[in-house]
Amino acid sequence: MQTTRIKGLTIAALGVLFIVPDALLVKITSVPPIVFLFWRGLLLAFSFWLISWLRYRDRLTTEIRRCGRKGIFCAGAFAVSTLGFVVGMKNTAAGNVLVILNTAPVIAALIAWLIWKETLPWRTWIVILVCVTGATFMAVGELGKGDPLGLIMAGIAATALASNLNVARSRPDCDMSVMLMFGALALAIVAAFMGGAELPSARDAFFIGLLCLVFLPMACILIQIGPRYIPAAEVSLMLLLETVLGSFLVWLFLGEVPPKLSMVGGVIVFSALAAHGWIEVRRYRKARVV
Repeated sequence: MQTTRIKGLTIAALGVLFIVPDALLVKITSVPPIVFLFWRGLLLAFSFWLISWLRYRDRLTTEIRRCGRKGIFCAGAFAVSTLGFVVGMKNTAAGNVLVILNTAPVIAALIAWLIWKETLPWRTWIVILVCVTGATFMAVGELGKGDPLGLIMAGIAATALASNLNVARSRPDCDMSVMLMFGALALAIVAAFMGGAELPSARDAFFIGLLCLVFLPMACILIQIGPRYIPAAEVSLMLLLETVLGSFLVWLFLGEVPPKLSMVGGVIVFSALAAHGWIEVRRYRKARVV
């Protein structure tokens, strides 16, 4: 059991490391959000299909069918969470969106408890609350006014993310990552209808391709696989680490120095997750000795 938890935490952590360049590469590009959304969905759909085909070959169709209706839900929730994030960022201050998205671990834990009666140990709840507090500190510096639509879409994004991971958790015998290609394709279709099917410049195309053909496919697949081994709340908790490391990359390459409060929040999140990982490794080693 402890071995499974370590495996799940490792998979989720690797997924977060792959998604860290997301914020930096988004900031580097100069295309409108809807155009970015179109190419993100289209390239991700191709990447997800290619990775899934390389993993399963002739068994890919079988794996897709095994996911059933829950797989369709995960694909839709993936598309909705991405759409909600982009629309939220476009219609309100980034800090508002981040504060709401940071509640995803709590939402995931509540969904797991209410629907699947899955409870978390008290130590995990403490880590969640500490990390959410730290991540909120990071976002406070960017809080501002905005269209209520942005706030609503950010809430939808957080709920969709938590729901996706919980549904994937409910079917640990199935690899829900094979369904991500359909969610990404749906995202591209929606963006195309909204006028996003435009060719970016060569420079923007390079950065979008780097993000959507290299970093994001591995990140999304690993994060989607994570709930097969650990609770959805812990997977979404690991995603808060991306806020810290992503901000560090933006500061390193673009010179955007975060406010002091953001730095304090980053230290809180990183320290809490490091302590959580250390405790789990110690528990694993004790279990092996016994």
